Order: sequence, then structure tokens, then C-alpha cells
Amino acid sequence: MKRREFIAGTAALLVSPSYSRAQGKRRRLGFLAVGDGSGKALNQAEIAFPDALRSLGWIEGKNLVIDYRFSHPPDRLLASVADLIDLLPDVLVAPGPRAALALKSATTTVPIVFVAVADPVGLGLVQSLSRPAGNITGFATNVPEDFVAKRIEILRELVPGASRIALLINPDNPMHRLVLAEYSPRTAQKLGVALTIVEATTAEGLDLAFASAAAQHADGIVDFGDPLTFVEAPRVIALAAKHRLPANYLFRHYANGGLSVYGADAADLFRRSAVYVDKILKGTKPADLPVQRPTKFELIINLKIAKELGLTVPPSLLIRADELIE
Repeated sequence: MKRREFIAGTAALLVSPSYSRAQGKRRRLGFLAVGDGSGKALNQAEIAFPDALRSLGWIEGKNLVIDYRFSHPPDRLLASVADLIDLLPDVLVAPGPRAALALKSATTTVPIVFVAVADPVGLGLVQSLSRPAGNITGFATNVPEDFVAKRIEILRELVPGASRIALLINPDNPMHRLVLAEYSPRTAQKLGVALTIVEATTAEGLDLAFASAAAQHADGIVDFGDPLTFVEAPRVIALAAKHRLPANYLFRHYANGGLSVYGADAADLFRRSAVYVDKILKGTKPADLPVQRPTKFELIINLKIAKELGLTVPPSLLIRADELIE
């Protein structure tokens, strides 16, 4: 009897999660990356994620396996989601709104951490920021103030007297539709500026979008931020230069060739998301982790590009800028 009890107790111990972790069982993480079009697995912001995990004791090849799949181009998304689900991950990470929505539709049980979604409540990902509910939580980029207006104001400081600003959107991005409906008419009225919408869903469509902005005599252009424009950043920057359109971008990714960047520090969001993944791997439920907003923003001005466009950067922006590129 005692021998049978010993065997049963040992078997139970061997299959318990705590014993498995103690014996170095590898946990599995699915990462639905955007990439950056360079052929590298991760873009410069996403790289902060595995780095942060290492600092928390999760080492790829030792106690962690990270499976990378890609959400771009869009026709790759569903296959990538299916691949990740089939690998039976312990946690899924979704940069961007489309990736987050696709993963949420694919599983109600695997924990999901989204990163860089402007309005997760409006998008239907979570019930509220404080009580996300379900199997998903993460890091938003929205702030209480009118963020679109701030980006337009920066562009107008760079281009005094600008009266028409083009907004570059991807109509297939659900977040763009949401932001446009909620903010753009109010923003135009508040700032006393005409807003022209130009759309692109493909790389070739970007050429037409910039040509349209120029034909409508836009004084500048704001890229709303999307996997398409992120991956096609060199093309976007070149088109802005070709049409001599002063531009504002959302991510540091554009800073070396783009005129201005203003947005949440994406690398910081990925570092913070690693903390949530660590908590989930240790047993915390996503529903118990409130959605967090950005705490760091970046304003970057490329002085070289400003000079090429014949613009003088005002002292107000020089003082506020986190980085000036010369």
C-alpha cells in the first residue's frame, strides 16, 4: 500500500507545473511579429522584447522557446496565426491591432499580450483598460488628450501657415477607421486646418497616395502608422522627399530619413510587455493585468531633412525634442 502511494505521489509530482519548471521545462511563446522588411526576424522596437525577457530569467534555448511568425503582408496573417496556435504556446504576443484581433478570434484560452494598439476598448479587444476580462491584455498607445491633434500641431510648427494636412491611412487597418471617425472632424475644427485623407493598402498604392496629397496641395502629411508603411518606410520617406511633403511619423523607425517623429516609445512598450509575459508564465491571468498606457513619448526632429525642405525648426521644437538628428 505504501509503495503504491509512493508511486502515485511521485507521478503526480512529475506532472505538476511547479515540478516541471523546477526541472527546467521550456515554456513556449508565440510572437506574431511585424518585421521591418529587412529579412530580420524582428524590427528595432521588437528586439527590446526578448532582451527584456532575458533580464527576467527567460532564456531562449534554455527555459524558453519563442516561435516567430509574421503578420505582414496581410495575406500571411491567418496562416501565421494558425501556425502559432498549432504549436500549443503558453502565451501569445501580438504587436498591432490586426494581429491582436486575429489571435483573439483564434483562441479564447491561450493568454494573449498585445502591444501598440491605440484603442483596445474601441476595437473590442478588452472590456475596459482596468478590467480587460477574457484571455487578453496588453499595452495601448492611446492617451486621454487628442493625440492626432498633437501630431498635426508639430507639423504646423515646422511649416508655419500650413492650412491643409494630408492623413495617410490604410483603410484595411481597423484602428485607422476608428480614429478617423472619432477624432479627425473634431481635430480639423479645433485646429482650423483642412484634413485630406489619402489611402494605401499596397506598396504601389503609396505612390498614388502621395501623388494625390501633392495634387491636392497638402502642406504636409501625417502617417497614421501601419505595418504597410512601417515595412515600406524607405519608400514612404522617398515619396515624401520626391513630393517635398514635410511629414510626421509615429515611430523612431523613420527618424533617419523622415522629417519628424512623435509617438509612444515602442521599444519601451515591448520591454514592459515582457514583464506581463513573465507574470503570465508564473501563473497570473491576463484578466488580472490591467491594460497599460504609454509612459514615454519621443519627439525626434531631423534637422538635415528640414534644411533640405527649406524649413527652419523653431526654438519651441528644438527645446522639446528628445533627439535632434544632424
